[in-house]
Amino acid sequence: MTQSPYQPIYQLSRGDSYQQLANAITESVHFGAVAVVDAYGKLLASYGDANTITYLRSTAKPFQALPLIESEAVRQYGIEQDEIAIICSSHSGCDEHVATVQKLQAKCGIQESDLLCGIHYPLHEETARALRQRGEKPTPNRHNCSGKHSGMIAFSRFQNLPFDDYINPQHPIQQTILTVFAELCGLSPQQVQIGTDGCSAPNFAVPLYNAALAYARLCDPIRGGVSPQGRVEACQRITQAMTAYPHLVGGPGRFDTRLMEVAQGQIVSKMGAEGYQGIGLMPGLLGKDSPGIGIALKISDGDQRGKVSAAVSLEVLRQLGVLSDETLNALSDLGPILPLTNFRQLAVGTAKPIFTLQWHS
Repeated sequence: MTQSPYQPIYQLSRGDSYQQLANAITESVHFGAVAVVDAYGKLLASYGDANTITYLRSTAKPFQALPLIESEAVRQYGIEQDEIAIICSSHSGCDEHVATVQKLQAKCGIQESDLLCGIHYPLHEETARALRQRGEKPTPNRHNCSGKHSGMIAFSRFQNLPFDDYINPQHPIQQTILTVFAELCGLSPQQVQIGTDGCSAPNFAVPLYNAALAYARLCDPIRGGVSPQGRVEACQRITQAMTAYPHLVGGPGRFDTRLMEVAQGQIVSKMGAEGYQGIGLMPGLLGKDSPGIGIALKISDGDQRGKVSAAVSLEVLRQLGVLSDETLNALSDLGPILPLTNFRQLAVGTAKPIFTLQWHS
C-alpha cells in the first residue's frame, strides 16, 4: 500500500464535560503536508511529503501577475502599488476593493463586462448583507479574483492581443504566465500540470517544494537567481505592494491581511482555496544575511473555512522562530491553539497542531 503524502497535522479534542477537559478524547484529525525552502533551493524543513503535487489555486496569483508587472505596461498605464496589490489579491469584495479594481480598469481601458471570472456575493459578510438589503446584485468586480482578471486583460491590451478569450490556456498571455511561473518554480512548463480555477482562469499544480521555492525567489530574487533584471524588480514591486496594502490582498479579519499587517513588511502571505497556503519570508528575517524563505502547505481535506491552514501556518512560523511572543499573541484568535466552544460559548475542547517539522541538514 502506498503511503499517504499527508500526515496528521491538526487535531480537535472534546472533553466529556466542560469541567473535565483533561479527559478529552480526539474527535477529528486533519491531515496535511508542508515544505520550507530557501532562495538557493535548499529544503530546510518539511512535514509529510514535500513533493506532494497539488493545485496552488489563488496562492499562484503573485506569479500570475509577474509578466504584467515586469512589462512596460506598469509605466504606460501608471499602475500603482495599491493596484498591484489588488491584482495579486483574493479580495473580500468590500467597497474599497471594488474602487481599487475600478481605478485599475479605468487606467487600462477595461470594462467590467470584459471580466470572465463569474459572479459571487462579497466574501465580506457585512458588505454582502448591505447589498442584499439594498436589493443590489453583485457584479464581476465583487468577485475575489476581479483584480487578477483585470491584470490579465490589461496585459492583453498592452500587447495588442485579443482579450475575449484571455483565460484560454493557449492564449499568449497564459502561455507567458505559465513560462514565468515554471521558471520561478525551477521547472519546465511541461512539468506544471494545468487545471481550471474556480474563476475559470488556468491554475497550476506543482510539488509543494517547488511552490515554496517560487515564494522564496519572489521574496529574494537576487539570491534566487531570478533574471532578467526586470523580473527581479517586478518581484520586488509585488512583495512591496502586497506588504504595503495587506488590507487589499485579503480583507477585514482575513489571515493573509492580519499576518502581513503584524509582520510589517517582513512576510508575504497568500492563501488558496482547498486548504492551500503560501508564505514568503523576506531576507534577513531568520538572522543577519539569511536568504528569503518560502513555505507551501496543504490541508488535505480542503479546509473549507480556512481556519486549519491559518492555525497550521502560525505553528510553522512558530517552529521556525519567525514570530515573537507579542506577534503570536496578537494573532492568537487565529491559532495555533484554539479553544473549541459550543453555542453557549462554553469551552468544551481544544483544536491544536500535532506536528513537528523535520529539519534537513
